[in-house]
Amino acid sequence: MPNSTPSCARGFEVGAGAMGENVTTRGIDLLDLPTGSRLRIGDQAVVEVTGLRNPCAQLDHLQRGLMAAVLDRDEAGNLVRKAGVMAIVVASGEVRPRDPVVVELPAPPYSPLERV
Repeated sequence: MPNSTPSCARGFEVGAGAMGENVTTRGIDLLDLPTGSRLRIGDQAVVEVTGLRNPCAQLDHLQRGLMAAVLDRDEAGNLVRKAGVMAIVVASGEVRPRDPVVVELPAPPYSPLERV
């Protein structure tokens, strides 16, 4: 479930679903959500964020350099994944284009997302 792909800012043209995502969002910093955050999508669907999506080299089959575009390093040199998040379905429901997405944070203390 990537948000507006950071690779777009680097000149890549990546359409919705091209990277294998089920839902694409805009305006939500998914990568900064704590583990256990819930996203209410539309009237019924709810997914719970479980971790960071681990990008793979298959991204370079879409466009050369895309894999590198979704990886970065923080100030300490740690690998930062920017390919979106993984989530489990808590409540099913029909999801339509442009459905609102509401973020519900878990109770503190928050745990940062880790690679799953």
